[in-house]
Amino acid sequence: MLTVFSLKGKTALITGGGTGIGFGIAKAMLEAGARVIIIGRREETLQQAQQELGGDVHYFVFDLANTESIPELIDRIESAVGPIDILVNNAGVHLKKYALDTSDAEFEKIIQTNVISVFSLSRSCAAKMVERKDGVILFIGSMTGMFGMDRVSAYGTSKTALTGLMQNLVTEFSKYNVRVNTLVPGWIESPMFFKAIGDDPQRKEKIVNRIAMEGFGKPEDVGNAAVFLSSQAARYITGVLLPIDGGATVNF
Repeated sequence: MLTVFSLKGKTALITGGGTGIGFGIAKAMLEAGARVIIIGRREETLQQAQQELGGDVHYFVFDLANTESIPELIDRIESAVGPIDILVNNAGVHLKKYALDTSDAEFEKIIQTNVISVFSLSRSCAAKMVERKDGVILFIGSMTGMFGMDRVSAYGTSKTALTGLMQNLVTEFSKYNVRVNTLVPGWIESPMFFKAIGDDPQRKEKIVNRIAMEGFGKPEDVGNAAVFLSSQAARYITGVLLPIDGGATVNF
């Protein structure tokens, strides 16, 4: 039974895999038997993650804002490491600001990183997956894409947009055995999360009261869910939003 959850022989590309949730996903996929590739902007962070992860881990330094160079990046990765079987679009940026104080430039930056870059990377990887008639694409959503929250209008919009993107890609890629799903982490212990609540005790209290289970989630909770959706155990699952949130989306 456990073999259907194995990722042995698979190669997973994880953006922002050097820290936080991305690192947790990389660790879980490595433990499931996958070859792991992490990409990010800071080589020192990637090198440290590679050392901590150990095993069959590769890294590439790249800024996803440079969308025109993404096709060349994917060609370079596949030439150096091998075909990409799993893409995890984890990299993203956050903005905690009231809507009335958010400039057009700030809003555009969030959309560029969290939506347009994700689409560009998914398109480049999907082109090869479609040819091979096999592949998995995962988006990383957010609680802000499930319900309204103050001070995250740009970020929440970007994460909500991923749901629409996923649904439309499912209609085009399913016939080629390329599955597209979205993981929706709740409040997971990570540098981004702690930064967001560090100077806002009222927001932290509100979050704690919202979560049905005890405490915050951990990166490996998201990693384990990513392994499941990437494995043969989920071979007939596509187009779903999977909250990893301790019940926050349904708790009152």
